[in-house]
Order: sequence, then C-alpha cells, then structure tokens
Amino acid sequence: MTYDFTTILDRRGHDALAVDAIGKPGSGYPAPEEGFDAIPMWVADMNFPVAPSIKRAIEERLEYPTFGYFEPSDAYYQAIIDWHRIRKGVGDLEPRHIGYENGVLGGVVSALTSFAAPGDPVLVHSPTYVGFTHALEDNGFRIVHSPLVRDEDGVWRMDFEDMERRIEQERIHAVIFCSPHNPCGRVWERWEVERAMEICRAHDCVVVSDEIWSDIVRPGVTHVPTQSVSADARERTIALYAPSKTFNLAGLVGSYHVIYSDYLRDRVDTKGKKTHYNHMNVLSQHALIGAYGPEGQLWADELNQVIAGNVDWACDFIAERLPGVGVYRPQGTYMLFLDCSEWCEKHGVGIDELQRAGHRVGVYWQDGRAFHGPCHVRVNLALPLSRVQEAFRRLDEHVFNA
Repeated sequence: MTYDFTTILDRRGHDALAVDAIGKPGSGYPAPEEGFDAIPMWVADMNFPVAPSIKRAIEERLEYPTFGYFEPSDAYYQAIIDWHRIRKGVGDLEPRHIGYENGVLGGVVSALTSFAAPGDPVLVHSPTYVGFTHALEDNGFRIVHSPLVRDEDGVWRMDFEDMERRIEQERIHAVIFCSPHNPCGRVWERWEVERAMEICRAHDCVVVSDEIWSDIVRPGVTHVPTQSVSADARERTIALYAPSKTFNLAGLVGSYHVIYSDYLRDRVDTKGKKTHYNHMNVLSQHALIGAYGPEGQLWADELNQVIAGNVDWACDFIAERLPGVGVYRPQGTYMLFLDCSEWCEKHGVGIDELQRAGHRVGVYWQDGRAFHGPCHVRVNLALPLSRVQEAFRRLDEHVFNA
C-alpha cells in the first residue's frame, strides 16, 4: 500500500464525535470497563488519515491570509466533472448541472420540499438510513416503507411489486433511492435500477437519489448512477453526492447535487437559496479539489481494497465464530448490518443487553432498530484491520461466546 491505512489514530479531543461522545452523560455510549479502550464502530466516518492531497490543498490555501466571500471556482466544477467521468463513466456533466448543498440530507430536504408538502407520502426502502427518517419526519412528510427482501442467496433485493403497490395505493409522487444502499450495503445492478426507475416513470414520481456511498464499492463491483439508466431517469432524478464518505470530510461540510432537468434544478436551487445559509466553505472547496485529483483517485482505489479486506475478514470470522449472527457481505459502504435475531432468541438476550455487553468491552456499535432492523446492529469497518480484529475478538470472548 502506498498510503497509510494501518496507523491507529487517537482521535480523542480532535473533533471526533465517534470517540468524544463515549462516556459523555446522556450520549447512550457509556465508558468501557477498566482494561478496555474504546473502538469506535458506530458513526459512519473513517478512522484513517485523509489522502495527503487533501491536506496539501488546504495547506496551500491557508498560505493566503484572507477568507472572504467567494464563488465556486472553475477548478471546483472541473474536479467534479473529471471525477464523474473517470470514476462513474459520466461524460456529459456540465457546471450548470452541479449545485452545492450543505450536506446530503439538506439536499434531500430541499428536493422534497420543492415538490411535496407536509403530510405528503414519500416512499423509502427499509431497512432505512436513520438520517432519512429524521429528515422526513422533521419536515412533516409521511414515510411509506417498502421493505427490501433477501433472496435465496441472502442478497438484499427491492420488491418491485410492493413498491408499485404502495405507490399506487398511497398516491406517492416522491421516492428516495439509496444507491449504494445504507445500511444493507447493496450496490444495485443496472437492471434493478432500470426496473425501479420504470416504476417511478409510470407513476410520475420525482426521485431523490442519495449516492454519497457510490465511490466505496468492492473491487470488481460497479456502481450504476441512477441518472444513467434511461433518458427519463436522467430528467426525473435529483442525485446527491459528496466527497465526505469517500475521503472522511464530513466535518468540513460540502455536498453537491447533479440535476440535468432545467425544471427540477430551478425548483431545487430556488429552495436552497431562500434559506440564505446554503453556502460553501472555502476550505471545503479546496478539500474537494484535492480529493478529486489524480492522487485522490489512487488513494480511493487503495481504500476500497482495504475495506474489502476488512469486510471479508469480519464476515468470515462471523461465519466461523459467531453462530446465530447473520450478515450479508456488503458490495458497497464500509458498514455491516448484523442480524442478531437467532442468537438473541437462543440465549434469551434482548438487543439492548447485547449492545451494552459490547460497550462494556469497548466495542461501540450502533442500534440497528433506528434503521428498521428489529434485532440488528450496524458496525463500521473503516478502521485499521488490527482494530477490527481486536473488536471481534472481544465480541467473541466477552459477548457472544462468553
């Protein structure tokens, strides 16, 4: 490996919610028992140093001593255009199609409030990213879940008949599409995206496609941009992206939308501008330029190899050492979604007790019920492999096989 994915960072006191919340009163993450340090595996950010090109880009900008009002530079737009051409096979993206968003969830809200009113139904697949739940409920939308199903091979699939039935019965005209899917880790195949978008076309639904995870996929797996599957999908989809998941830049805040339709783009841009707060941070701009350059591409390739290795090690360990714990080997994201139903039933243990047992030995995982997993836990694997191994060793010895 050219880049550093093995150093164990001590993030305490360095603006890291993943560790600073641990032991904080009311956080829900009590301090571990004596003899155990904290291994953060709940917040979906990474415990790796960022790509060196990002630090250099920020440091170079810091050399100039003013930080006043500004407009996004040509270099900013060109970096996004180049990244989408090289990484996603998109050859027709123009600066006018790109718009800044203060976070993907902010973009989701701007998009939905442009085309729907409080009380209107919005289709979302379940399990569901908890951020979608909060964003929709906080803005008065009525969430209609279409559950994903596991096929005979254990692969998460969309239930197209269920999607269409719910859209028809509830008279739904807004759909959230998560691609790759969080928390299940599916990278949808082209035919799956095509079928979902055909249903949305048939019922004239605006599609908000969250593709923030689209750069974190297993080697050999291809992410298919929602807007690329048909001329109609291109015109009815508001796609949301960010370098934050790929490059661990959530603390800098800087997402963007891609909207080809002039009509959709005008509505979403207008909604975002009316808040008077949806403006980019100048350092965020330079961080994106540093991330989306040639060195950032090499770094991201290595990152995907590291994450695939962590996923394979963890899933193999679970299959061998943790009977009763089910897991789908994700094709994208760096999250596992553990189904502990069988283990909990066999041992007469509730999911709350199970999670607390992990916390006591310093393994900080996330309650899957917030994602509509009834007896599930979400686990972040974006750590050095040595820390992933230590976490699962503790779970083996002190929790599941104590």
